[in-house]
Amino acid sequence: MNSNLLVVHGGGPTAVINSSLYGVLVEAKNHKEINKIYGAAGGTQGILDEKLLLLSDLPQEEIEKLLQTPASAIGTSRTPLYEEEYEKMVEVLKKYKIKYVLFNGGNGTMDTCGKLYDKAKEHGISVIGIPKTIDNDISVTDHCPGFGSAARYIAQTVAEIGQDVKSMPIHVSIIEAMGRNAGWITAASALAKKNDEDAPHLVYLPECPFNEEKFLEDVQRMHERHGGVVVVASEGLKDKDGNPIVKPIFESERAVYFGDVSTHLAQLVIEKLGIKARSEKPGIAGRASISLQSKVDRDEAVQVGKEAVKAALEGKTGVMVGFERTKKNYECKTLLIPIEEVMLNEKIMPKNFINAEQNGITEDFVKWCKPLIGEDLLEFAWFNK
Repeated sequence: MNSNLLVVHGGGPTAVINSSLYGVLVEAKNHKEINKIYGAAGGTQGILDEKLLLLSDLPQEEIEKLLQTPASAIGTSRTPLYEEEYEKMVEVLKKYKIKYVLFNGGNGTMDTCGKLYDKAKEHGISVIGIPKTIDNDISVTDHCPGFGSAARYIAQTVAEIGQDVKSMPIHVSIIEAMGRNAGWITAASALAKKNDEDAPHLVYLPECPFNEEKFLEDVQRMHERHGGVVVVASEGLKDKDGNPIVKPIFESERAVYFGDVSTHLAQLVIEKLGIKARSEKPGIAGRASISLQSKVDRDEAVQVGKEAVKAALEGKTGVMVGFERTKKNYECKTLLIPIEEVMLNEKIMPKNFINAEQNGITEDFVKWCKPLIGEDLLEFAWFNK
């Protein structure tokens, strides 16, 4: 008997979330057991409101566009859910004869995935997780689709700003990177650095308690050495007591909108050191950029979408597709991870990826991260060495 499949996007978009959707559509169309393919319009709220997009009738030329489309083509959300909503979702799934549900998202979405799995398993509905997050903070899996492109963006941006600062070395440029509690994106800026004088000169992660006095000493020292200084700081920096160094401008059950960390730090440099400083905050540009999308990231996003469909058709449920690195020169295979191992279980930067001074990144991290950004970054001419 033919059954239907539903894809749901959750949380913040990435440059490759639609690539996973592409993988789902391409794979699902190969299986006669699947009749209709739906997309939940606007995330989980789309299920509750029965706003289901029929994707199985999309022409192939539209499906191909997904590989180069930023944000979420079907819409996403961070809608808080309670037990009664999960029960209602099961009823909607049964009404539309949906046997397979694929959740594409980060920590919060995997929590939703696990809770729906618990409610749906007695009804013969398979629930599978597809990882997606620029923050790279889902546990167990080696890395997450979405991160490689965000890493490429921050590294290329820092390299370009570094050239600007190097050519007119009169100020400190402080770049704020996204990432609440995990510094993976911030750390990826280190891929811009090829020589000692290259940016970034200092990197500050949320895993390390921020010390204002030490920060100012670091900046002063780098300014004396290089003239122009590039600092990359996480939006989630906290003091030794675990308090954000800048008060969040908005907080909800799951989302935190941090204050302007880069402006705060630039102001400190100006007031305490008397050095010209300015702040940069790429923000959403870093997760929306298709021009700096990583090909490796895109291909792997397609792969996890396909594998999720295969797992569902094999009768698997309550699992998330993840990656396991198998070779030092970079090769990954997919694996199925029990969903309870990843539900809101945040993965932070390990100590061996952070330098002893807690103001930079180790070579171990660079070697781990570099394959994920795909092709090498742009090279620049530099004559005055």
